[in-house]
Amino acid sequence: MIRAGRCNQWPQCFLELFLVAVGSILVARAQASAGAAQNRPIVLKTSTLLDGKGHLFRNTIIVVEDGKISRIGGAAPAGAITYDLAGLTVTPGWIDAHSHIYNHFYNGHAVGRGFPRGEPPVQTALAIVENAYLTLMAGFTTIQSPGAPQDQDVRDMIASGVAPGARILTSLLPLREQSGPPEKIRELVRERKQQGADFVKIFTASGGRTMSEEQIQATCGEARAQGLRVLAHAIEASEVKAAVLAGCTSIEHGFRATDELFELMAQRGTYYDPQVQNFILDNKDKYVAAGDLTEEYFAPLEKNTAQGIETFKKALQHKNLKIIYGTDAIEGAHGRNYEEFIARVRVGGQEPMAALVSATSLTAESLGLGDRIGTIAPGMEADIVGFDGNPIQDFTAARRAVFVMQGGRVVENLPRGSKPGGK
Repeated sequence: MIRAGRCNQWPQCFLELFLVAVGSILVARAQASAGAAQNRPIVLKTSTLLDGKGHLFRNTIIVVEDGKISRIGGAAPAGAITYDLAGLTVTPGWIDAHSHIYNHFYNGHAVGRGFPRGEPPVQTALAIVENAYLTLMAGFTTIQSPGAPQDQDVRDMIASGVAPGARILTSLLPLREQSGPPEKIRELVRERKQQGADFVKIFTASGGRTMSEEQIQATCGEARAQGLRVLAHAIEASEVKAAVLAGCTSIEHGFRATDELFELMAQRGTYYDPQVQNFILDNKDKYVAAGDLTEEYFAPLEKNTAQGIETFKKALQHKNLKIIYGTDAIEGAHGRNYEEFIARVRVGGQEPMAALVSATSLTAESLGLGDRIGTIAPGMEADIVGFDGNPIQDFTAARRAVFVMQGGRVVENLPRGSKPGGK
């Protein structure tokens, strides 16, 4: 549903009307093709099915009714609409636990890095919608954005079917050392919940300033009291330890985490969200040419990235550590979220099946949605992806999602060979 009451904050009324018009056309087309399908079951014929929990099924069917998976196997129900996915590898919809859906390029500059350069708010919103759409077409049916206020309306429009795109969870504005003393931070956590945030994001350190242990404890403690999760951007070992001891839900990045800290995280059930692929380095020339970042910016970044890869390899040795899937997707990366999967296998040495489980059921669990998404099983949302190739045997097949179903609705159905993406 489109909500009123925020038009005084930015040109929301015009934005909503514009997106309603565009979204209505897209939804109408989808409904026209589905037609009577709304009351008919859908059958997906599969030859290779990976359920997101590490299990492989051969030559079976998935039956979808009312947007959910009703069963796997058995005979196809009478009158069902059938999609033949034999020859594809079928998995649950993938999930990105750390995607900055707001970030994009405008007039050559990186919006989201303090360089809006006068971008109209409507253009900003359309860029977010485009990012969400590209992400969905890549096989990522759900993302978590940590986060920007502009995420909220696009999140709600996608949820209501007005705009097509990956399902969005957002933290809205993050908290940091500058947010105030512990009591103020508790107040801000309550405010985020009232504003509609799905979770809370904190920077344990930013701009050379580090949150105190009391501030971190206030954030994570108040969030728990409010039923919210906390994602902690933490780089140094001391930051990671403080966030884990405070009961934060997940550690983001953690480039300098130690074996001792990984054991602590495993004991406390803290999720670890590392990144092996660095999308900032992909666009180095563009940032420098625009003047958004300098050459000097990249030397420590490259060092952090190299150290992060070694830390990831170390993390893999801790079998009880819950390593989830987040890409830190930024401008230019949306719709390429699969590159993290490829990097984790190719560079990080992770087993492909473990990486797939991380990108599906385990990340769903970290979002508190493990009973809804991330697994192909009866009763789950019908978020289903078909790949041209098998990502377990050829990790580059992660680039070739040719069939995408979200909530029981087919949003992409392309022939094999339509998405080349080699090694």
